[in-house]
Amino acid sequence: MASFARNRFLLSRSYASVAAKSNLAKQSPPFEPAPAAAMVKEGEEVPAPVIGRPLSDILRELNKKVPESLIRTRTEDGFTIRYIPWHFVNRILNLHAPEWSGEVRSIVYSADGKSVSVVYRVTLYGTDAEVHREATGTASTTDTEFGDPLQKAEAMAFRRACARLGLGLYLYHEDML
Repeated sequence: MASFARNRFLLSRSYASVAAKSNLAKQSPPFEPAPAAAMVKEGEEVPAPVIGRPLSDILRELNKKVPESLIRTRTEDGFTIRYIPWHFVNRILNLHAPEWSGEVRSIVYSADGKSVSVVYRVTLYGTDAEVHREATGTASTTDTEFGDPLQKAEAMAFRRACARLGLGLYLYHEDML
């Protein structure tokens, strides 16, 4: 029971408040476990995470800017790319849309075997509606710099599908602002 209560407590924490502690964010992951003192004792009431909200509320939260400490930068083909790692995107969805689901819709290797493409679907469930978005991610099978090509393509597709729901979408348009 204590483990369940701890998980509910962690979900109710705001990722923005964790990231605001910039020194901590630079030294360790922004989603460290709660200290033992913050653990809920057996029989105590724990505030539940926000479940069962209208879809418009969920989308409003996902469209907010993500703390800078969660954004990473890498260079590919001479271009600097700012992105949110998939595991942070997953945590943000768990916080604001705990009833979300995701699935790999297809995996296709190119005819020459030099690339792999993944189609990923993210579905959000609100009390009044549900919505899903799909996106693709493609990686070269010879590029193992950022991990396994299939994992890279899946993570890219997952982040893009979430961006189509508003999460981190502004990162794709920063150079135009």
